[in-house]
Amino acid sequence: MKKSDSEIFREAMEGVKQLKNNKIIPEKPQPSPIPKQRYLDEILVREEMLSDNHSYLETGDELSFIRAGVQHKVLKKLQRGHFSIEAELDLHGMIARIAHLEVAKFLRQCQNYDIRCARIIHGKGYGSWQKQPILKSKLNKWLQQRDEVLAFCSARPMDGGTGAVYVLIRYK
Repeated sequence: MKKSDSEIFREAMEGVKQLKNNKIIPEKPQPSPIPKQRYLDEILVREEMLSDNHSYLETGDELSFIRAGVQHKVLKKLQRGHFSIEAELDLHGMIARIAHLEVAKFLRQCQNYDIRCARIIHGKGYGSWQKQPILKSKLNKWLQQRDEVLAFCSARPMDGGTGAVYVLIRYK
């Protein structure tokens, strides 16, 4: 007759004494890995932000970008407002360094929550000391560098016009 698992265990444990004091020293936990590439990326971003290579856009210029491989009709639908806006980020009053970090964080969160279309309000630059849209030109560059961004374009007038962009985000 076949023995049950508990019978086999009892036989194996026969004669074993229970320890009264267990002085096992736990191993120290391993330190978290260092995200070296992330630090290198952040250093590169800081260097780019501190450079004097600023390209300014006129306030009337519309932004438009579509990643290679994405159909142009998708951009047309985005421009016409056919995608519903599921999230929004307002960059008004932020300096470029902070705005860049906020945009990166916002796009990661959108992708994590499966948000397909978002609006980023960059403003028209009336509050800048040069009365030029500094964040607009920088946002144009930042969004093109982000892999999760499939396309973006200036918003319709009712959603901020040339002071905001619609962003189409890749699913994770």
